[in-house]
Amino acid sequence: MSFGAILLLGVGVSADAFAVAVCKGLSLKKFSTKFALIIALFFGGFQAMMTFIGWALASQFSHILESIDHWIAFILLAILGGKMLYESFQTEEDCGCHKDDLKIDIREMLMLSIATSIDALAVGISLAFAGIAIFLPTITIGITTFLFSFLAVIVGFKFGSIFQKYAEISGGIILILIGVKILLDHTVFMT
Repeated sequence: MSFGAILLLGVGVSADAFAVAVCKGLSLKKFSTKFALIIALFFGGFQAMMTFIGWALASQFSHILESIDHWIAFILLAILGGKMLYESFQTEEDCGCHKDDLKIDIREMLMLSIATSIDALAVGISLAFAGIAIFLPTITIGITTFLFSFLAVIVGFKFGSIFQKYAEISGGIILILIGVKILLDHTVFMT
């Protein structure tokens, strides 16, 4: 597999992380490079790790993972998107909007990172079955996702500063739609 093909694979796999990182940037009242770096490290790190794990486990568990990966991603994204929608309709006192918006919720980031890297797990499995060495794809996918996620937080922040009122609603809807897309891609539109 050529480096160009691996790079395109990295771009494709990072699309979900990009969309979720935009959502994280939407809620920011002021931009923080540290916040954007942490978000990017979560997403890039999990994409790389899941690619490697998928490759390592391919021979034993591929038939199980292929049958449920889309459900896991859908459920996690629907829960998180629903939570964002619920919080968007709360008053400032009820939803904790007075809190520092730069605080990272580790549990939420773990769920988002897992949900957006399920496809990377499937990519790792397919790379193993194709007999492709895993080092270069893992590094490329991780770095590509890191860079795209960092950029996405910036894009989300710029957009969010203009449309602050609707930022959480948009973020919640986007997360739910990503989950639905993953579910439909793996059930209805399977070839």
